[in-house]
Amino acid sequence: MVETAGGRLHQRRGVAAFVAANKTLLAAAWVVGFTLVFLWQSASISRGGAGGGGSGGVFLRLLSAPLPPSRPAPRLRPTAYNLTDFGGVGDGRALNTEAFERAVEAIAALADRGGGQLNVPPGRWLTAPFNLTSHMTLFLAEGAEILGIPDEKYWPLMPALPSYGYGRERKGPRFGSLIHGQNLKDVVITGHNGSINGQGEVWWMKHRRRMLNNTRPPLVQLMWSKDIVVANITLRNSPFWHFHPYDCTNVTVSNVTILSPVSGAPNTDGIDPDSCQDVLIENCYISVGDDAIAVKSGWDQYGIAYGRPSSNILIRDVTARSLVSAGISIGSEMSGGVANVTVENVRIWESRRGVRIKTATGRGGYIRNISYHNITFDNVRAGIVIKVDYNEHADDGYDRTAFPDIMSISFKGIHGRGVRVPVRAHGSDVIPIKDISFQDMSVGISYKKKHIFQCSYVKGRIIGSVFPKPCENLDLYNEQGQLVKRAVSLNSTELDYDI
Repeated sequence: MVETAGGRLHQRRGVAAFVAANKTLLAAAWVVGFTLVFLWQSASISRGGAGGGGSGGVFLRLLSAPLPPSRPAPRLRPTAYNLTDFGGVGDGRALNTEAFERAVEAIAALADRGGGQLNVPPGRWLTAPFNLTSHMTLFLAEGAEILGIPDEKYWPLMPALPSYGYGRERKGPRFGSLIHGQNLKDVVITGHNGSINGQGEVWWMKHRRRMLNNTRPPLVQLMWSKDIVVANITLRNSPFWHFHPYDCTNVTVSNVTILSPVSGAPNTDGIDPDSCQDVLIENCYISVGDDAIAVKSGWDQYGIAYGRPSSNILIRDVTARSLVSAGISIGSEMSGGVANVTVENVRIWESRRGVRIKTATGRGGYIRNISYHNITFDNVRAGIVIKVDYNEHADDGYDRTAFPDIMSISFKGIHGRGVRVPVRAHGSDVIPIKDISFQDMSVGISYKKKHIFQCSYVKGRIIGSVFPKPCENLDLYNEQGQLVKRAVSLNSTELDYDI
């Protein structure tokens, strides 16, 4: 029999009519069929689970299979060890100080052969402070966490930093850092985003209750060293500053996350290059209980006598948050001088201050050739702050005639929203701010009162479009560099609140 096109069309119309008339019946049949298949699969799993046969057994074996191992550590040195080779136990309870010390000793013996690499595998590795050595790579695997022991009796005391006179918080010796090194060369701390956790909660509590007799320890501190790389790791919950390179040269910090509570974790600065030269800080996320980054160079007469500046520093592509302090700071300990600092492509959010320069009579030294470019503020109380009365001193022996010199500070490409006071730049009759410039600035404000762009004892220029309306202390130039209006000297400004 030959089927005609008309017959096929008639059959299709008949099927369509049947479906339209029996939607409820067909839906019920689909539900019943799905339930029967589900029950059959469940029975298969039950039968196959014990004996391992059938598709159900395969399914259960897939669920119970161990997770794939973490990525293997790349070999970055001629010789590589695992912490477990030296008796390390990563259960979060066993103390691994001796394992770290034995590993560092073995690597130190390889100095003339390119050094060595210490791999810290996944696990929680409790330890007291230990030292690194030259030509060493400390590699933290994904899932590896070095934990600082909270009991202060395990933390050694060290002499005060020479440019600070005595411990930063208490007179006398200071606690040494969890990971430490002096007079080193070619040191790398890196990994697959493993972490170093100072477990600082006990230290913060004791500090608040004034139970400590010595200055709290940093998390990582390298002193008088060169060719340092810290990359692809997380630092968290330091008792004090997180990373403190002191009088070091050629320091790179890249792709590092630094975290501590934004309140209740006092002085947990993120990165504090101190009397350092040739520093690169890039691609970092920092959310901490004090300054995210603070460039320093010694304190009052001790820093003046030590005489080591911080210079040639590039900070770029950083996201920072500081609810109680600032995203990027210079000072206040800057008595050895700070020069040639570039800060670019930085976002600062949910912070008390965006970028800040802080100093005082007695500091001496200088802050000059500082450039801020492409900075974004997001819900920041005060965007740009320059403060010259930060009167915290090492002791009463500071020089009352040691006035810091502040000059050549430029801001270009400054944008944001939700900023209460975009600029507060206050010099003084003895510490004027010289040669400051603002260009391409547009900051959305959340405070509609007068004097939200505050200046006193300031000399410099506005170039082109700047919003909100700048103070009159600055010469006004157009985009072509032509003078439009001379400054009016105004050295007192209504202060809205303490920022």
